[in-house]
Amino acid sequence: MSSKNDIGTDSDATEEQERSGPRHVAIIMDGNGRWAQARGRPRLFGHHAGAKRVREVVECCPELGVKYLTIFAFSTENWKRTQVEISGLMSLFRRYISKEMKALAARNVRVRFIGDRLRLDDKLVRLMDELEHETEENDGTHLTIALNYGGRDEVARATKRLAEDVATGLLAPEDVDEETLPRYLDTHVLPDPDLVIRTSGEARISNFLLWQSAYAEYEFIDTLWPDFTAEELGRLCRSYGTRDRRFGAVKK
Repeated sequence: MSSKNDIGTDSDATEEQERSGPRHVAIIMDGNGRWAQARGRPRLFGHHAGAKRVREVVECCPELGVKYLTIFAFSTENWKRTQVEISGLMSLFRRYISKEMKALAARNVRVRFIGDRLRLDDKLVRLMDELEHETEENDGTHLTIALNYGGRDEVARATKRLAEDVATGLLAPEDVDEETLPRYLDTHVLPDPDLVIRTSGEARISNFLLWQSAYAEYEFIDTLWPDFTAEELGRLCRSYGTRDRRFGAVKK
C-alpha cells in the first residue's frame, strides 16, 4: 500500500503530463555577496537577505504547481571561502532551521537535505535531522536543501556504495546500467528537475545535480538572488511551458 509520501505514483505522472509547468524546479541561488557589496555591506548581509527570499519562493510553489523545489545552499567548493564567511554561513544555517522549523511544518512542507554531512558540525547536523523528522509526514511542497553538496562528490559517493554492493554480491555487475546509479544518489526519492534556474548572470552549472539535470531546461538570469521574487519564478515557469521538450525524439 502506498503512503502519502511516496514519490512518482501513477497519479503524479498523469498530473505531470496534463500540466505544462515544471513539477520540479532547482535553483542555484547566486549573487548574495555582490548584492551586499553593491550596498556597501559585508557579504554575510547578503546571505541573510538571501535566506529571507527562500521563504517567499517556497510559499509560492503550490500556486505555481511546483511540487518539488531544490535549492543550492552551500557547495563542496564553498569551503575555499574565508573562515569568517564560512562560520557566518554555518551560523545562518543553524538559525534558519531553528527559526523556520515550525513554519515549514505548518505549511505542509517536506524538507530533505542532500550532500555530505560528515564535514558539518554536530549541532547543525542535529538540527537538519530534526527538521527532516518534524516534516517527514508532510505531503505539500517537497523542499530539498543541498548543503555541503557537489554533483561530482555525490556521484563518487554513490558509485562507492554501488561498488560495495557488487563486491558483497547484492548486485551483479551485469545488472548495472543507467537506471541503477540513481538509486544510490542522494536524490533517489526525488524526480529529476524539469527546470534549473541560476541567478546573478553567471552561465554555469557549478557542479549542481549533474546526473539529475541531463534533460532539464536551464534559465540563467541576471537577477541577484536577494532580488529574486515569486513573480519572476512564475514568469520562468510560464516560459518553461512554452518549450518543446522532445528528450531526443522527433515529434510526428
